[in-house]
Amino acid sequence: MRTSMLRTLTILGTLALAGGAFAQAMGPAKIADTSKGKALVDAKGMTLYVFDKDSTGKSACSGPCATNWPPLMATSDAKASGEWTVVTRDDGAKQWAYKGKPLYTWAKDTKAGDVTGDGFNNNTWHIAQP
Repeated sequence: MRTSMLRTLTILGTLALAGGAFAQAMGPAKIADTSKGKALVDAKGMTLYVFDKDSTGKSACSGPCATNWPPLMATSDAKASGEWTVVTRDDGAKQWAYKGKPLYTWAKDTKAGDVTGDGFNNNTWHIAQP
């Protein structure tokens, strides 16, 4: 009986570790189909965007820009994993980035799958693609 119980605990522990690793590997966004192809979307299914004026690991969008393009915020203890990194914004808040590019939603997208921000502002905003 003791061997059986140890085996069960070992299996449960392995599954718990694998589940945690899987969740970590998925990152803070998911992939969805849009009218413009595959895109990264947030937990609500809202399309995520990248901004040409950002540099790797640094957001250039603050103030009114961040009101129109809300950053995909990360918790203060968020950890980078694979292609996902955490950027510290000028105000000290944390923001998720994918392949080094900070991620944003667009205030004028009203429902999941909208892509109205793509090409906005002289084509400086683009759908974040996996």
